[in-house]
Formats: sequence, structure tokens, C-alpha cells
Amino acid sequence: MVKLKTIISKSPHITQKLGQRIGKFILSHKYPLKTALVVAIEGELGAGKTVFAKGFARGIGLKEIIKSPTFILMHPYRVSNSFFKTFYHLDVYRLSNEKDLKPLKFGKILENPLNLILIEWSERVKRILPKKRINIHIDHVNKNARKFVVEFGAYDLERKILNFKF
Repeated sequence: MVKLKTIISKSPHITQKLGQRIGKFILSHKYPLKTALVVAIEGELGAGKTVFAKGFARGIGLKEIIKSPTFILMHPYRVSNSFFKTFYHLDVYRLSNEKDLKPLKFGKILENPLNLILIEWSERVKRILPKKRINIHIDHVNKNARKFVVEFGAYDLERKILNFKF
């Protein structure tokens, strides 16, 4: 069963708070994982993917401010006080397809259930992502507002986020 939630963010600050909230919820759950947990984000240029990712990183307890890894493709971060041990932030905007991830040994990263992966521009590598993942699509509403459609897949997070108030 597909579980969708639509959320309107009226500012970058709220977008970051939404990312933070979803990150915290992910850490507060225990998952019977066989592979890494993937958060796949897609949206137009300037939609707020990196702003969301910064909030998400805060939500999972990272103290350092993350930057989009557009030119290096992937940045790993150690996660403490969590089931997950490593958070991988990817920005695959510059890739043609999933084959370009091979030199990064991305397949091995996906196989490890102790990894938490957030991918910006995920539609470019969708064919290699696990079917069980969290999908987030972001659309521009106006200059500051964004519409988020979050698909939780088989994960049981939607009940806690349904009543999210800004």
C-alpha cells in the first residue's frame, strides 16, 4: 500500500524544519532492514532539495553543516546514538545514469543495513534504488512556498507526520 502525505512549506526555514522532523522520525523507529534505508528526493532545480537535506542531517543528529556534494557526488558522515552508523548524502545531478555510481562502490553501500542514504536528484539513478524507500517529490508553488509529496512506501512513519504543524 502506498502511503502519501502532501505538505506545503511556506519558507526555506519550514522546509529545513520538515527535513529535521523526518530525520528525527526515521531515527526514532527500528526497522527490520536487509539493505540501507534510502530517502530519494526529486524536484526541479532550486526546489529546496539541499535545504531539506540540511534539516534532515540536523534531525539525525549531525552537528556539522552539510553542503551539497554536487561536485564530489557523495559525502559520508558518521552517525552516533543511532541504529545507523553512516549517513551518505548524494547529489547525482551531474550523472547520466546509475552506471556513473559504480566507481563509488554504491552497490556495497546500498547493501549495508547500517547505512542511511539521502539522494538528491534520485530520478537519475532510480533503477538501482531499492523498491522499499522513502520518496520525496518537491514542486515550486511560488517564490518561497514548496509542495512536498512524501511516499513512505512500506515504512510506518506517516502516522506520526500526518499531524505535523508548522
